[in-house]
Amino acid sequence: MNTPGTADRGLRLIPFRGLRYVPERVGSLAAVTSPPYDVVVRPDGLHHLESADPHNIVRLILPQAGTVAARNAQAAATLDDWLAEGVLAPDDEPSLYVYEQRGDGILQRGVIGALALSGPAEGIVLPHEDVMAHVVEDRADLMRATAAHLEPLLLTYRSDGDATTGATAVVERTVGRTPLLDTTTEDGFCHRLWAVTDPAERAEIEADLLRHQALIADGHHRWATYLRLRQEHTDPGPWDYGLVLLVDTARYPLRVRAIHRLLHGLPVADALAALAGLFRIREVAGPLPRALDALADAAGEGNAFLLAGDGGFHLVDRPDEALLSRTVPADRPTAWRTLDATVLHSALLDHVWRIPDDPAHIAYIHDTAAAVEQAERHGSTAVLMHPVREELVRDLARQGVTMPRKSTSFGPKPATGLVLRSLKLG
Repeated sequence: MNTPGTADRGLRLIPFRGLRYVPERVGSLAAVTSPPYDVVVRPDGLHHLESADPHNIVRLILPQAGTVAARNAQAAATLDDWLAEGVLAPDDEPSLYVYEQRGDGILQRGVIGALALSGPAEGIVLPHEDVMAHVVEDRADLMRATAAHLEPLLLTYRSDGDATTGATAVVERTVGRTPLLDTTTEDGFCHRLWAVTDPAERAEIEADLLRHQALIADGHHRWATYLRLRQEHTDPGPWDYGLVLLVDTARYPLRVRAIHRLLHGLPVADALAALAGLFRIREVAGPLPRALDALADAAGEGNAFLLAGDGGFHLVDRPDEALLSRTVPADRPTAWRTLDATVLHSALLDHVWRIPDDPAHIAYIHDTAAAVEQAERHGSTAVLMHPVREELVRDLARQGVTMPRKSTSFGPKPATGLVLRSLKLG
């Protein structure tokens, strides 16, 4: 996305000395990586990652202990130990990093660096989702304790498509060189990372990005955490920047998926009974991919949800207009009022099911099969969502309108553990 206004008000990306795993000190680079903290399905996924390698990055991003203070102290101590033992080590000189992911028919390339922080009113980095205060506080506690950015946010911008100059040209030249690391994770994705240390190439990237604004694709809570911690550090310094991956989606489009809801303690039968007369309810045949096809067909005509957890699949669509008129706020654009996530939270969660939006009652799960499996295991309800279009997300963000939290899942997301940023290194 092009930045409105003057050219010096865009994305200001600077190099940093990345912390990276020393390959000789770990079983494999693939075994120490993790998905982003909010994608790890707990407890199964957490235990799987912890057992993959004693130095898996999940021990830093999701430390396990009895209290919040103990968890964060443990993460800080673990990071210090790994640095002292040479498991992690800083690169010799500040760099920008070119990062590539390839798999599942997707090729994604972007630049990792430290981005100057800016608030939403500045129009440089645009959020598109609301955040939950308790998650921001949790991430802030961890960042304070470790004085580190442990995983990059995923931000997107759109160039004019010219691959002969600017950041895109540097990226394309760089991928022809020998990478710093090359590993394939168990999901089949190949990850490669290069350091851009040449001053002229770094300057070419930095000058190009100053002409653009970015959309937060993944990492709203961490971006909000960056901004909070910047306020706590009044002197200029490393807390004025945040670790990000910037992807030019004019060249490398992202995939947009839905994030599903798991409603703890609400059996499917009770959920459906409360919806009687307010939505059309139909049982649809499985297996899961076939049921999701039915959801996609219904979503093309309006708001639709797929409920699961009792061994079957129940398509819920065609909401009662009177319900929507009395529950959905009318002071927002039509595109926002008709979002599935808006209807789900405003009409269903708040008024029909009366479920508070907190972790004791709702879990947000990216993996569809995992959402269904957990609902069936615990006698709960999984609400499966259909993804929104990327164009709609951008349009609302440009208007300064945020979507309900956890409305989208852009990907592929950067693997956590390939490069970290220490605030102690400046």
